[in-house]
Amino acid sequence: MSIICLLLCMPLGAQTKVTKKIAAKSNDFGITYSLPKTLLIINVEVIKIKTKAAPYYRYAEKYLGVKNPVTEDKTSYQLGRISLSGKGIPDIDNTYIVEFKAGTTAPYVYLTEDGLICSINAEYEAPKEAEAPQEAPAVEPEQSGGDAAVFFEELLMAGSTAKQAEVAARQIYRIHESRLNILTGEADNLPPDGEAMKLVIQQLEQQEKALTTLFTGSSSRETSYYDITLTPYEDLEREVLFRFSELLGIVDADDLAGEPVYISLKAADLPAAAQAADPKEAEKKEKMRKGILYNVPGKAGVEILMNRKSLYKGEIPIAQFGYLENLAPTMFEDRKKPVKVYFYPETGAIRQIIQ
Repeated sequence: MSIICLLLCMPLGAQTKVTKKIAAKSNDFGITYSLPKTLLIINVEVIKIKTKAAPYYRYAEKYLGVKNPVTEDKTSYQLGRISLSGKGIPDIDNTYIVEFKAGTTAPYVYLTEDGLICSINAEYEAPKEAEAPQEAPAVEPEQSGGDAAVFFEELLMAGSTAKQAEVAARQIYRIHESRLNILTGEADNLPPDGEAMKLVIQQLEQQEKALTTLFTGSSSRETSYYDITLTPYEDLEREVLFRFSELLGIVDADDLAGEPVYISLKAADLPAAAQAADPKEAEKKEKMRKGILYNVPGKAGVEILMNRKSLYKGEIPIAQFGYLENLAPTMFEDRKKPVKVYFYPETGAIRQIIQ
């Protein structure tokens, strides 16, 4: 069973907030906390390519030797990089109470805003969440072939398209020759210094590029990112994650306009401690759950494919594929040396115990 959700990726700049909870008489020396389940986040890069037809494309090979100019306006999409990460979200089926004895010295717990356990008897500072690599869709400026600046008087006065193409090509050769003369020092009026020469060369290159696009066409690229979320509870075998179309980009998993992108997920072998022993052993373990419960996450291998091509392959810890363990309450009864415990809030596993 799994739930797949497709979202346009938004920038992540916020830091996880944590709250200090003190075990006191007012709350019967008990603090409620949750263990997490793992939400998989598949980040997909999609590149939108817009091409614009060149007005003189029929003459591109004749005058410039270009054999494949853009002949029609078109929008297409390419699938870029795919990455995978995990996030802990509260598991309502795994909510417990940290119980302390009244004699324990100033016991306290740090929790995230949504109740995930971070530390016991230890100051906890949440790490800053990494900035999303894309704060806004990345756009490559269009190489415009329709800029009014390139339509000089001689070109505008040319009657037919064929004549205009001839005039534009002749101007390209003039610009190319002028630039070469400046660089070789053969120009009649050379720029007075290096900076002026650099500026003149830059302007000539821009003019040449703008005129050239009248023959070759123009294009622009825009990069967007999508987050697809998935909460796995069992192995997955070639489940459709989303569909991708070169004409439409990312589409829903049930939209047949796109090619399916599959995800396969297989839990690694559980360690012996997680194996269901005989019923008496399981009952004994259940009675032991009077301490502080934490996760021992499992791991899963993940592969994402399209048209039999692997787009991503890796391994990731998953809380719901692991098992629960507990810390004995007696660990926290030493007034002189209170035990400090740090957890990974994203998995519910123990990061460090200091005594």
